[in-house]
Amino acid sequence: MKVTALVVAKAPVPGLAKTRLAKTLGDDMAADIAAAALLDTLDAVSAADFDERIVATTGDLALASRHEEITAALASYIVIPQRGDGFAERLRYAHEDAAASGNPVFQIGMDTPQVTVSLLNEAAMQLTEPGRSVLGMAEDGGWWGFGIADPALARGLLEVTMSSPTTGADTRRALEALGANIGSLPILRDVDHASDLDIVAAQCLDGSRFRRAVEQVVRHL
Repeated sequence: MKVTALVVAKAPVPGLAKTRLAKTLGDDMAADIAAAALLDTLDAVSAADFDERIVATTGDLALASRHEEITAALASYIVIPQRGDGFAERLRYAHEDAAASGNPVFQIGMDTPQVTVSLLNEAAMQLTEPGRSVLGMAEDGGWWGFGIADPALARGLLEVTMSSPTTGADTRRALEALGANIGSLPILRDVDHASDLDIVAAQCLDGSRFRRAVEQVVRHL
């Protein structure tokens, strides 16, 4: 489908990645969990029916957990740096950069390793409808997926407080204020806290790196 996938990722560097998880698991284990989640996400995006695949990164991948595996996975992607001040601004510019081909853009982060190819294809299919945007809400009130055909709509993100219990609802309101017609995707649980690990791992496919990483965590706790 003529849709671009945009993965927004932070290099899973110990001490900098998943700091809320690190309070329970330690820096190295939290970074490994983040790396596993990113790799599962990249696998799903690679297998989905996107016309183009882009990763917007921040941080030093050379210092990241599983950096060799991540580097190999990124070989089939266009990799661009994130730019801008603050997360909302970086998202806005990432959408502008990813839209250079003229395709609608579907954005996903690295906190929902249970995402499936069929779900990504559903998002892409909705975005092929004229004037359609899509939003996938997270259980904690945020969102895990965000798709727009017009990159100008991404400026609505600047009106939204990120990482709050109302981020998802506020994002929908901001987009609708700009005239967006928003379709909904299934609600997913993202990984922020230790209490999320077992629940999300159980939803991952057999062979999932994230599931294996969580099993390792359980053995060490």
